[in-house]
Amino acid sequence: MQKVTKAVFPVAGLGTRFLPATKASPKEMLNVVDKPLIQYAVEEAIAAGITEMIFVTGRNKRAIEDHFDKAYELETELEAKQKHELLEMVRNIIPRNVCCAYVRQPEALGLGHAVLCARPLVGDEPFAVILADDLIDATKPVMQQMVELYDDTHSSIIGVQEVAREETGSYGIVVAAPNGGGHLKISGIVEKPKPAEAPSTMAVVGRYILSPRIFRHLIKASPGKGGEIQLTDAIAALLEEERVLALPFEGVRYDCGTKLGYLQATLAYASRHPEVGKEFTAYLHQFCTTGEQL
Repeated sequence: MQKVTKAVFPVAGLGTRFLPATKASPKEMLNVVDKPLIQYAVEEAIAAGITEMIFVTGRNKRAIEDHFDKAYELETELEAKQKHELLEMVRNIIPRNVCCAYVRQPEALGLGHAVLCARPLVGDEPFAVILADDLIDATKPVMQQMVELYDDTHSSIIGVQEVAREETGSYGIVVAAPNGGGHLKISGIVEKPKPAEAPSTMAVVGRYILSPRIFRHLIKASPGKGGEIQLTDAIAALLEEERVLALPFEGVRYDCGTKLGYLQATLAYASRHPEVGKEFTAYLHQFCTTGEQL
């Protein structure tokens, strides 16, 4: 059976929730402390043994390409000033055995369409999909958890977590039952149901491993909610011909597609940052206790 060696990163969204910060800069390049969201996502894929990163981009996303490209001028400057630690950091944003490829999504037609745009680069192989908006803090990276399960089961897998019923309208919701081994077998999936109509409170988050058969369903998919081609609808069709598993992953998810989630992630990561964590935690304690800035 084929290994999962390719990951698709849909990064063509406009990031309107973060305007004006995202007017000229991709939302995926928003920093959590000193690293952009997209780098956290790529590092998660690398930790899972994935070596081919496929970015589905749009207009004004050049900064993502530049971030993972070689920066000759910066490296020359750092070398001249003998800033060797920073130089190594810049040179090793991604390992040498990892390659990056880019494909355009010409129109904002939804997540399903974005994944379909990656088809020429994915080919007839299983592949991962990682949404950088969902930053997940885990001892064992979530995609590594999913790849290990894929190696055991050779099934498509979706990362899931429980949410409050009133939040179901913001997620794809699955119906699933225990299938042994700490995972669940999915029997149904629906996109953003109203709380009263939701079949469960088990929500899909931005982590997938998908069979290449998903592409045949994406090609045939009609626009769903919001006039977009929904990945959820294609997964529902995939259920008719193969097993799809749900993995309640181990880790804490921060929804960095929202301001609150982004701020929560920044606080959590800053509080344990090796360079500023101790001082930041002391500042935060002082601020929360007295309301005064240090």
